[in-house]
Amino acid sequence: MTTAEPPNGLRYRNIKPTETDEIPSHAESHNNAQEDNLRQWQKHAQKVKVKVLEQVQDQLSDILDKALSESVQPFTQIQPTVNGKTTKKPTSRSQRMDDGKVFVPRPSLLDELFEISHIRTIYHMFIAVLLIFCLSTLAVDYIDQGRLVLEFDLLFFAFGKLGTVTWAWGVMFAYTLLVPYYTLVLWGSLYHSVRSKLGVSLGTGLVLSAVQMYVLGQFPIYVVVHYQLPPASRFIVVLEQIRFLMKSYSFIRETAPVVMKNTPKDGERPRFPTFSSYLYFLFCPTLIYRESYPRNSHIRWKYVGVTLGMILGCLFYGYFILVRLCVPVFRSETREPFSKRTMVLAVFNSILPGIMLLLLCFFAFLHCWLNLFGELLRFADRMFYKDWWNSTSFANYYRTWNVVVHDWLYYYGYRDFLWLSNRKFRTAAMLSVFIVSAVVHEYALSMGLGFFYPVMFCLFAVLGVVFNFTMNDKRQSPVFNVIMWACLFIGQGVQVCLYCQEWYAQIHCPRTGNSFLELVTPRSWSCR
Repeated sequence: MTTAEPPNGLRYRNIKPTETDEIPSHAESHNNAQEDNLRQWQKHAQKVKVKVLEQVQDQLSDILDKALSESVQPFTQIQPTVNGKTTKKPTSRSQRMDDGKVFVPRPSLLDELFEISHIRTIYHMFIAVLLIFCLSTLAVDYIDQGRLVLEFDLLFFAFGKLGTVTWAWGVMFAYTLLVPYYTLVLWGSLYHSVRSKLGVSLGTGLVLSAVQMYVLGQFPIYVVVHYQLPPASRFIVVLEQIRFLMKSYSFIRETAPVVMKNTPKDGERPRFPTFSSYLYFLFCPTLIYRESYPRNSHIRWKYVGVTLGMILGCLFYGYFILVRLCVPVFRSETREPFSKRTMVLAVFNSILPGIMLLLLCFFAFLHCWLNLFGELLRFADRMFYKDWWNSTSFANYYRTWNVVVHDWLYYYGYRDFLWLSNRKFRTAAMLSVFIVSAVVHEYALSMGLGFFYPVMFCLFAVLGVVFNFTMNDKRQSPVFNVIMWACLFIGQGVQVCLYCQEWYAQIHCPRTGNSFLELVTPRSWSCR
């Protein structure tokens, strides 16, 4: 009997189709899905790219707008042309001289620049160099001693005797907090009630100046010399001494004219600044006194923690620069005879650690330290520096490197000199500010290092003045920015070289007497 069952071969083909018929359909569908996913990712990446470029463009436009507003600000007082000539607003000389610094809320420039990934990468490169320093120190110690050693003996030596530093700082702070404030209150109470206003003012000023010279002048020097403080502890005492002197002077300078002008009515007491405003001023990161400052609404504690960590990182960074790049070079150099070749090589070997220490001091103090106190006190004006690295003239570099100190020198040195000279002798006013700044810088270095070697004074007061007048604001070519950086490199190399040589000369050839000539003569000139 016949059946309807097909042959074996035909049945096999009908029940199980061949793989060559199905594989192409699956592969084609899989490829189509991959292409769709790729197109979606490309569209998404393009959208992200557009958003990132828009954000970067907005940030750069904000920075440029601020720079343009600051550059145009001096011309806002110029009126339209009259008969073809521009005329300024009719303000009197006293009104112009009374115009002081205006504090406005603004962040630090590096905080804005670090929001751009390209600039933040440079910061990451410096962190990588710090890690390399740590690894190289560990590797050298392991090779020399056969074990991993990460000692910070130089760091502990530099910050020794912190107990003495603490009580000395407490004495200076208590004096600066109480004596200038209550002296102003006493003088202000007597000024409008006595006939001889000039006699009261001169007597109070002389007494206060004498006390200032003793407590904020001789006392810190006595502590540094008598207790033989190490270098970092010396710098803490001396720099705080200078800061308290500048702050107390600003407080008296800003409040005394207000007390003199505002005559109280009968039966009323003169109005004085509040004690809390003066206490706030002693800690806030500015040297110009105001009774109130722009304040932020809250404290960013994460920012405080990150900034504190950066300060500690800069501290260890400086330690590794000295240990790895300075100490080995100059410790072995003291055993070699002096020659022009060794001197030239020592200067050029000092350029790298010198410029790294310069950038480190700028970032650690002018950015991190001042921003730390600004954040803790909710101080909103964070313009502690400007873009000095773009300067094409030394005149602009001096104005933008340290805005905090520059403002104090400008308002209480340069501008007051012009006011006393009836706005004449501008060159003399500028030179006087340079000399005062150079003397203070040299004083701080001499007291901090423990010897007198006026390298900083010569570079600042001599070459700095020459460069200030030759490379002025008329120089706008990028070539002058290269020249400025080359001068900074060489200047830092010379300072690090000569100061390190003198440090080891003081150790190997100590003084045999205390005569003035021996105290001011560098030991490296005669030590062999």
